Amino acid sequence: MRIVSWNVNGIRACVRKGFLYYFKDVDADIFCLQETKVQYGQIELDLPGYYQYWNYAEKKGYSGTAIFTKSKPLKVTYGMDEERNSEGRMITLEFSDFYVVTMYTPNSKRDLSRLEERLEWEDLVHGYLDKLNQKKPVIFCGDLNVAHTELDVKNDRANQGNSGFTQVEREKMNGLLDLGFTDTYRYFNPTRDDQFTWWSYMKGVRERNIGWRIDYFIVSTSFMNTISNSDIHDHVYGSDHCPIVLELSK
Repeated sequence: MRIVSWNVNGIRACVRKGFLYYFKDVDADIFCLQETKVQYGQIELDLPGYYQYWNYAEKKGYSGTAIFTKSKPLKVTYGMDEERNSEGRMITLEFSDFYVVTMYTPNSKRDLSRLEERLEWEDLVHGYLDKLNQKKPVIFCGDLNVAHTELDVKNDRANQGNSGFTQVEREKMNGLLDLGFTDTYRYFNPTRDDQFTWWSYMKGVRERNIGWRIDYFIVSTSFMNTISNSDIHDHVYGSDHCPIVLELSK
């Protein structure tokens, strides 16, 4: 079983850059998107064999998530509750053996003006995932807008305290993992420091691999015996992020 997650930074633009070629080639059982930046009716994707679930932001051209799945879920939940669904940041699919949750975490902004709001969001998400995990295993993926360790950002010293690499944001990731979750990529690549999932659009940055790993597959630790690999498809263009891929043995 294969699950893919990709922050497409605008699905319409990504389609023009070859999204559908990659989608067909990777042949995922479940494909999760973040930052779709569309509203209902603005795009129709012809994806034979897939059920499509979209969570649109109220604000035009902003945020949004989607999941395409070959197997119909038992239940679909948009957001954590109605009051916190206006930005379309989360979708949960419940299957018989596990949940799949995709999320686009709010950025704390360059000047950290949204940091407090982001930390409050994190606390709510941790509580939500913990409740799910008590019922059945969780596969949690998406753009989490944080580089967890020094291995996850090219210039860690220069970026200390910057948005996405503040101590408090990194500690929130520690708190999530302490609830009984595992960062799957780091599990299989404990010391690797040269693979990233996001690069600035500034000229030459991606070519020189000056990036951040801020996109994750985080899985219930109790479910790790079913995970055979966690990979980063950094050869795939079409967005300032690249796809990440989780392989399950079942």
